[in-house]
Amino acid sequence: MFPKSLRPLLPYLKRYRWGYFAGTLCVFLTNGILVLMPLVIGRAFNDLSHRDSSHMLLYAGLLLAIAVGKGIFQFLTRWIVIGISRDIEFDLRNDLFEHLESLSYSYYQRHRTGDIMARATNDLSAVRNLLGPAIMYTANTIVLMAGALAFMISISPKLTFYTFLPLPVASIVIQYWGRQIHDRFERIQAMFSDISARAQENFSGARLVRAYVQEEAEIRAFEAENKEYIRRSLKLVRLMGMLWPTLELTLGMAMVLVLWFGGREVLLGRIDVGHFTSFLLYMMQLLWPVIALGYVINLFQRGTASLGRLNEIMQEQPEIKDEPGAQEREIEGEIEFRGLNFSYNGARVLHDVNLRVPAGSSLAIVGPTGSGKTTLVNLVPRIYDAEPGMVLIDGRPIREYSVASLRRSIGFVPQETFLFSDRIRENIALGVSSATDAEIYDAAEAASIAADIESFPEGYDALVGERGITLSGGQKQRTAIARALIRNPRILILDDALSSVDTQTEDKILNHLRDVMQGRTTIFISHRVSTVRNADRIAVLHGGRVVELGTHDELLALNSYYSDLYNKQLLEEELAEV
Repeated sequence: MFPKSLRPLLPYLKRYRWGYFAGTLCVFLTNGILVLMPLVIGRAFNDLSHRDSSHMLLYAGLLLAIAVGKGIFQFLTRWIVIGISRDIEFDLRNDLFEHLESLSYSYYQRHRTGDIMARATNDLSAVRNLLGPAIMYTANTIVLMAGALAFMISISPKLTFYTFLPLPVASIVIQYWGRQIHDRFERIQAMFSDISARAQENFSGARLVRAYVQEEAEIRAFEAENKEYIRRSLKLVRLMGMLWPTLELTLGMAMVLVLWFGGREVLLGRIDVGHFTSFLLYMMQLLWPVIALGYVINLFQRGTASLGRLNEIMQEQPEIKDEPGAQEREIEGEIEFRGLNFSYNGARVLHDVNLRVPAGSSLAIVGPTGSGKTTLVNLVPRIYDAEPGMVLIDGRPIREYSVASLRRSIGFVPQETFLFSDRIRENIALGVSSATDAEIYDAAEAASIAADIESFPEGYDALVGERGITLSGGQKQRTAIARALIRNPRILILDDALSSVDTQTEDKILNHLRDVMQGRTTIFISHRVSTVRNADRIAVLHGGRVVELGTHDELLALNSYYSDLYNKQLLEEELAEV
């Protein structure tokens, strides 16, 4: 029966079963040759005790051949088994990353980046050690012990009994300390995740830490967590330090018993010197496997603890995925919200929203903070899922489209701009591997970022730094807009994408976007009336409900929220000119 704790590894072990078979064969050959050595030495001792040295050269040649053969097959064992563990680590890392890429946005809201990174690095290494050294040393121990045991019984069943008499003590030690190692290592890995998360947050928020003069406070907090990590690690080390000597002590007790009773057997002439020497050499050969047993227990408990942590990620299922019957479909761009209600964790955010955006038209959404604007547009690319039938594209429920085809047809600029630590060229061309220099330039021009890029010494090859740290807020937003435009999407969604640019740059971008928006459906969120006034229709969201809907002039005539917002911003502009 395959151990339950290792079942997640079964597909990988099956994939490399022939490699493990070859490694097992090498293990048998290595130890099969090794167990011959005590026999040869025993024969040599018997000849010497009879003052016969005629076969010494033969015995020396046999010992040399055994050493060479053992060395060759031991090398092959390590090369094959450790190599397979590296291959499985490679596969595991790829599968883990692929699975993480498939998980929904909500998963990353619930889990810290540092914790995920710790599992993808430290825990993965522990699993590799389980699949490589642990398997190799276990196989060596079993085969060598079985081979040595057979020869030891043939020499003296009584001495063999004395040899294994302390084993019940060893099994109790292994069972107790093995469980302790597993539990402590799990806690250590959880602590390592906390440290990784704190470090990651400090690196990402370096400017904020400095702005609030929190360097010393963060250093102290990090040091406190690091001390706790060291304290827990030292407790594990002490436990491991007790395990190996205890196992060696059990073998030492067996050695004392064998020397005491075996010596008497030799003196009484029941066992000759050669066979007794062979028996002692077999016991010495078992010394390393017994020590290795403690090492294997440590690797096994660490590996299973880490495998459990990795399996927690692999068991997570994406909340957003293709429904049965979903197909790749061409999208024209009509969007409809039909009686839409949506809740976060039981709290209603959107209430009975009914909106229709004809293909090729534009809809602007305004409203106070927390009114549900971002939530509404996030439902279009299925970042979150509404109830079936509440969001439609081209008259079809959105779940009838495959997620990939739906998102390929949407250019989305989220409220929080994210740029990769790469060249500006790659950030603009993200998702369009075939983009030409001309297409990249046209997209940058349409987003009014081309002049800024060309002013950089490296131009489009300039590195933007992690999360675009080398660019201003406005430059990051315009780069993100260019990234959305180069996809030539049927639907363009801008979630407050012009909030970090001044009004002059905003006018410039909007003039470019009017040409780009021709023939494609556009939804954009803004707090500025100047941004939304030329939209085909404007929706005002308040408390998760559409409270006003119409053109700019129609909403002004209502003399309600939108007109108040317009008058307030008009007054601000007049005061700014004074």
